[in-house]
Amino acid sequence: MNPVSERLQHLSRRHFFKSTGLAVGRIALGGLMFPELLRAGSKLQSPGHPHPALPGLPHYAPKAKRLIYLFMNGGPSQMDLLDYKPGLERIYDTDLPDSIRMGQRLTTMTSGQTRFPIAPSKYKFKQHGQAGIWFSELLEHTAKVADDLAIVKTVHTEAINHDPAVTYIQTGSQIPGKPSLGSWLSYGLGSECDNLPAFVVMTPRWSAKRDAQALYQRLWEAGFLPTKHAGVALRAQGDPVLYLNDPPGVDQATRREMLDALAKLNATSHQRYGDPEINTRIAQYEMAFRMQSSVPDLTDISSESQATLDLYGPEVTMPGTFAHSALMARRLAERGVRCIEIFHREWDHHTDLTRDLPLQCRDVDHACYGLITDLKNRGMLDETLVVWGGEFGRTVYCQGALTKDNYGRDHHPRCFTMWMAGAGIKGGTVYGETDDFSYNVVKDPVHIRDINATMLHCMGVDHRRLTYKFQGLDQRLTGVEEANPVKGILA
Repeated sequence: MNPVSERLQHLSRRHFFKSTGLAVGRIALGGLMFPELLRAGSKLQSPGHPHPALPGLPHYAPKAKRLIYLFMNGGPSQMDLLDYKPGLERIYDTDLPDSIRMGQRLTTMTSGQTRFPIAPSKYKFKQHGQAGIWFSELLEHTAKVADDLAIVKTVHTEAINHDPAVTYIQTGSQIPGKPSLGSWLSYGLGSECDNLPAFVVMTPRWSAKRDAQALYQRLWEAGFLPTKHAGVALRAQGDPVLYLNDPPGVDQATRREMLDALAKLNATSHQRYGDPEINTRIAQYEMAFRMQSSVPDLTDISSESQATLDLYGPEVTMPGTFAHSALMARRLAERGVRCIEIFHREWDHHTDLTRDLPLQCRDVDHACYGLITDLKNRGMLDETLVVWGGEFGRTVYCQGALTKDNYGRDHHPRCFTMWMAGAGIKGGTVYGETDDFSYNVVKDPVHIRDINATMLHCMGVDHRRLTYKFQGLDQRLTGVEEANPVKGILA
């Protein structure tokens, strides 16, 4: 071995020990723990070139090219919105039977209650669409696209508190640190767009008169996947993306020279250490440079017709609203972004549900209708999967004081409702049945693993085969337990 090679080997080993802090006895596990390091070639990838799908993906012809996930963070009340239970009115303020509760685990917010009084929904329901699907009056606009929706009433989860429940449905694990759904899609299917990220997240404001549960950036980060697959958050105020604009005194030509010089330095580091994250860093710098022109074009809605704006409701021109975010989702989708997720917060109505739930529905109802209709008008719904739901549902019994006009509901993981529409989905469908109390599943249970498997299926991905070796395990979004796409809602 010549002196230069020996020196480079020494530097690589020293860098490895310094950056990982692993003991000598663990070096042999490097191939298991860092497969990207072994797969990385010495040739630098073309900076900024859209990253391709993994070899062999999609596994079969996809129905959907992209996903728009409308996540109602906090747990929407299923029996006030989509799981109609008219018989509850007859047993108002009676105790939930023990035979129904069956010793269910309770949160600390209701575990001390001496009774669990039944709280029927105060909202009127009507049937809509050819299938006669029941919708609450709070979803009067969404009801207009009933024939495009598949309503799944029997989603369930083991998690009963917000953070583990949101982490679970977003990453497949209640333990933080795993990649999000959008990151898995970016990793497996790559990008169709060379000037916007493959995975974009928005967090619009909400109208409920209370503070919301915290949202953590790790919910859209890449976990153990390469960091280029992390979601990029679009902000509602100021620059849509932080540090997008050049600082004073720096023009585009100067920025281009700086990036070219930096790319050469990083290329030298890559040749020395073989760390794939160096390539990721170069690609991210290039993406940021291109986003300086693509993001302003994205957020400029002056070319949208008034008819299109009217679809989304009166708040569509107000950045930071759910309606504006929904319009951005359509604009991102038509530019080839693989996964767009909107987190709308504060659906956690332990008290004052009748005050806050209508406000939350007003935020999203018109815009959900507008998004589905807009995609349909443009011929995009046939290749776009749209999903709506939260991390769990709400209890049929009241938390705290109960009156005919006001009540609250605790967390309920045993059954809740989600809907899907678009590519690969059989519209006008209701799947699964719950009992008369919207408390237990009585037919066709759907675990959140099945929901994630269904989304991957529509995108042409077999959830069992999209894996990444980490800590000696073939990790996957749906984990190691049984999961299956929900065939009853697939077109």
